[in-house]
Amino acid sequence: MVGAKRDKIRVVIAEDQAMVLGALAALLEMEDDIEVVARARDGEEALRTVRQVRPEVFITDIEMPKLTGLEVAAEMKQSGIPVRVIILTTFARAGYLRRALDAGASGYLLKDMPAEQLADAVRRVHRGLRVIDPQLAAEAWSDEPDPLTDRERQVLRLAGEGTSTLDIANELNLSEGTVRNYLSEAINKLGAANRVEAARIARAKGWL
Repeated sequence: MVGAKRDKIRVVIAEDQAMVLGALAALLEMEDDIEVVARARDGEEALRTVRQVRPEVFITDIEMPKLTGLEVAAEMKQSGIPVRVIILTTFARAGYLRRALDAGASGYLLKDMPAEQLADAVRRVHRGLRVIDPQLAAEAWSDEPDPLTDRERQVLRLAGEGTSTLDIANELNLSEGTVRNYLSEAINKLGAANRVEAARIARAKGWL
């Protein structure tokens, strides 16, 4: 119908840096066809918010407190939540992109891209398209595969942040022995000398 009002694309943004979150929201709110319906500052809040408000597009950073953006995306995919995910990050690493695609993300964008491209990416993803840097996509499928299991990655990330074995066990509801086993497996798979080196290798590859 001529003159009919077009519904806005409903978006939720998750970003732990308040200034960046505000800037992203302000940027998208300038568009006539996009509405930022909610914001989140950590992974758990993001997952809860998406479940409550049911946006059409979810934009998230990777590194956030409590749950990473990739973990949130994977949980939404597993739960069957009908939302298209855009990962917006500083990490131009093939390993992260592979994990994002495995988690069901439709977009993978870098924060240093021109600002006007973000709104266009929201529209394209909303239409069912993928928005990914071609060079990074090519690297993702020629790079070595991620050898870590989700639990090994979770334990190694905490260890790399300096969390003790006991605290990791308490946080993840595991025994200390099980935590040590996961760390040992991760260290062996990565050919590292210790947990700190293993975390460094995994992070450099985009596996953490």
